[in-house]
Amino acid sequence: MTTTPTVDVHAHVLLPEVEALVAGLPGLAEAKALDARRNGPAALAVSGPMVRERIPRLTDVSVRLAAMDAQGVDVQLVSPSPSHYHHWTGEGTSEKVYRLANEATAAHCSTAPDRLKGLGLAPLHHPGQAVEALRHALDQGLLGVEISSHAPGRELSDPAYEPFWTCAEEAGAIVFLHPFGCTLDERLDQWYLSNTVGQPTENAVALSHLIFSGVLDRHPGLKVIAAHGGGYLPTHIGRSDHAWSARSDAGADCAHPPSSYLRRLYFDSLVHDPHVLRELVRAAGADRVLLGSDYPFDMGTEDPVGALRAARLPEPDFHAVRGGNAAALLFEE
Repeated sequence: MTTTPTVDVHAHVLLPEVEALVAGLPGLAEAKALDARRNGPAALAVSGPMVRERIPRLTDVSVRLAAMDAQGVDVQLVSPSPSHYHHWTGEGTSEKVYRLANEATAAHCSTAPDRLKGLGLAPLHHPGQAVEALRHALDQGLLGVEISSHAPGRELSDPAYEPFWTCAEEAGAIVFLHPFGCTLDERLDQWYLSNTVGQPTENAVALSHLIFSGVLDRHPGLKVIAAHGGGYLPTHIGRSDHAWSARSDAGADCAHPPSSYLRRLYFDSLVHDPHVLRELVRAAGADRVLLGSDYPFDMGTEDPVGALRAARLPEPDFHAVRGGNAAALLFEE
């Protein structure tokens, strides 16, 4: 059991090529202004230096591998920084962004292919491009794509994404659900609430759209990994179950109680509380939780295995989350 590799499914790469591509384009300044309003000046004053200090860890493979060794991590599933979504871009630029992101991530991982597996990007703001973006990512040797919790004017329940879900299911591709920004906007612009409250909220809303709309009924083979332990949803799923059973509108479009769908999803372990992690394992099942660190950002953990050990799971469950589940997902034939 202990010979199973330790696999971290939540780790990021920064792609300067993508930022160079969009630099100076119409729409970028407005997008940055929105991001500034959502986060607030105090958060930006901390986040800028934090990211700059971590650029070697985000871009240099040798630094990444040394950090993995120090953490006891054998394999990382590397996804682009969510700052690369650029949901403001037109179709032409959007295609250039996802192609460059896919190719650059694949190149980064190719320098240590036994230890680094990668995900590309799918542009939710142009649903018609999502399928070709996923296929392009797979053509680069990546295992799937990272997506946000929504795009402007569209939720994950939008019928326009049906071809994408179909393609991901048929290809056996991984879809990593990782929010960027929160539509609560200036309500969260102090004390870094934009992240501490915003990210778990976005996760819960996005997953609820997948569940209540019937996406997971129509595509039972989807391999969706939710970052940040799925946010607030797994620990508050009883309220969803109650609504599903008590109200005709809540239960109109999904066939089963919402809690049952947790066992069709995957969740990373990054919840920052051993008691919450134990509850996540109870709610979703020990076979649906995967080790995650959010490497190398400050809202992650420097010791993902230690954080997992603190939950005091039964030893078989500990090893399943540490790497067994992810190894089966990433390396299955």
